[in-house]
Amino acid sequence: MKNKLLVLITCIIAAPVTAQQIDVAGLGSTLRAKPVKVNGGINATMMAYGGNEAAGTGRDPFSWFLQGNLNMSLFGKINLPFSFNLTNSGKGYTYPVAPNRLSLHPMYKSVTGHIGDVSMSFSPYTLNGLQFRGVGVDVAPTGPWKVSAMYGRLQKAVLYDSATNNTPYFERWGYGGKINYQQKLYRLGVSAFYAKDKTGVPQPILDSLLIYPQQNLSVNYELYFKPAKGMDVSVEYATSALTNDIRDSIAQKNRHYLSSLIQGNSSTAIYHAYKAQLNYTFNTSTIGVGYERVDPGYKTLGAYYFNNDLENITINLAQAIFHKKATIAANVGVQKDNLNGFKAATTRRWVSAFTLSYNPTANVQTSASYSSFQTHMNMQSQFEYINNPASPYQNLDTLNYVQLSQNANVNVNIITRRTQQQQQMLNVNLSFQDASDEQGGIVRTGNSSQFYNLATSYGFTFIKTGTNLTLAYNLSYNTIAFNDMLTQGPTLGVNNRWLQKKLTTTLSASYNSSSTNGQQQSSVFNTRVNAAYKLFKKHALQAGVINQYRTILNRGSFSNVTGTLGYNYSF
Repeated sequence: MKNKLLVLITCIIAAPVTAQQIDVAGLGSTLRAKPVKVNGGINATMMAYGGNEAAGTGRDPFSWFLQGNLNMSLFGKINLPFSFNLTNSGKGYTYPVAPNRLSLHPMYKSVTGHIGDVSMSFSPYTLNGLQFRGVGVDVAPTGPWKVSAMYGRLQKAVLYDSATNNTPYFERWGYGGKINYQQKLYRLGVSAFYAKDKTGVPQPILDSLLIYPQQNLSVNYELYFKPAKGMDVSVEYATSALTNDIRDSIAQKNRHYLSSLIQGNSSTAIYHAYKAQLNYTFNTSTIGVGYERVDPGYKTLGAYYFNNDLENITINLAQAIFHKKATIAANVGVQKDNLNGFKAATTRRWVSAFTLSYNPTANVQTSASYSSFQTHMNMQSQFEYINNPASPYQNLDTLNYVQLSQNANVNVNIITRRTQQQQQMLNVNLSFQDASDEQGGIVRTGNSSQFYNLATSYGFTFIKTGTNLTLAYNLSYNTIAFNDMLTQGPTLGVNNRWLQKKLTTTLSASYNSSSTNGQQQSSVFNTRVNAAYKLFKKHALQAGVINQYRTILNRGSFSNVTGTLGYNYSF
């Protein structure tokens, strides 16, 4: 199967590439152009950390970061961008994906290549942003066809180390492709992704950790069309064949075509996912409805995380009013799990969100939002299975839980003064969150929490001198169970440009204190000094120092200093 898919992907890539390589009419001007143009940039940063609490923070006393990007243009036709990211941070750990990355992205007309440590996305149900070390290509000509493909190592083998108790991994390789065909009123697409673990390096400890070598083939079909003016419909269907242990020698029971393609065994399972969305726009209004269902256990090895065992139904509405100075948007939906009924509890979530933005003048901008989440959990009593397994069980009221969560936010921006010399601005942000657990229709004492946050700032901008002055005050009040916690404090910041705007300096100081039930628990005082100097147009130097003093009840006082030094070069 692997050879067949690789041949197919190679043919798909080669067809559009070879069709664009000869340009006889423009060959002369191409050869007269500058053969090589190079541009890009590099950044080097060093960071030092120390203090009387440094030993217990887990931070490295010294770390460095080296980042850069380089683009080479050949005859103005072929672009060869290259990027890298190197660091010594986390050098004592072993990762399935290395933090140091090197990548090259050559481009020629409508063809873009990806070489090295790169990531690509085909679909949320197949390949979705997974980083790999290998090669990839995107072909996007002016016609209706779009093609993408990739091949590489998804993760390297990590051996188990009892000293660090790390998580071991099998070496995993994968490849896949995507094809899109688009016209004015519709679009068709299909993507496929295959991944398999290598079992060449024996790791007997993995079986005891329930980590087995896997393989996966996932296929996704997409359809998008516009049946009428202002209306658009999108539909997705995905299937994933996942083998949980490729070493299993028992013949497969599932006769699905994907299982046959990967030569699955008794541990191979087939999962499905469906998603549909309908939107209709008329005048200044938009209304939409969506549906998504993902089978329990659905998984693709082409994504880091994946939510399954869910069914979503959503409705959205947006309306512009007051001559488009204000916009109202609403979203309502319900989600439930336990689609196959195998879980001991079924969870149903109701979600509603409302947003209002109003900008009456150019100097005033306001917005407000509210969202509510209700999670209903119906737990199945195990005694129903023991005493009367043949009849449907009746959920007891005491086993019905409701989790309630509310969020509200108000934001106001006002330009209070605007002249040729200065500008003044006021910002106020207030947010509220409430969470509680309801059982049997009652919210008991200690089963709720509230969070209040207030952030205010007033800024002065002196246009001629390039000076910015900001005064801010933040307050956070939380009630969690039987405890009341308050954190508050001011911040002062000054930013200025010097030496014909080549030197930028920033100075800020902040203080905040935290108390619980009226008793102060801690206080923190921070000072920050930063400077950036632009040298010879293409060079820049940065330096910064952060000094922190902390006092914690029953623990004493601590202080630490973090210094950074950086250099940028662009060419």
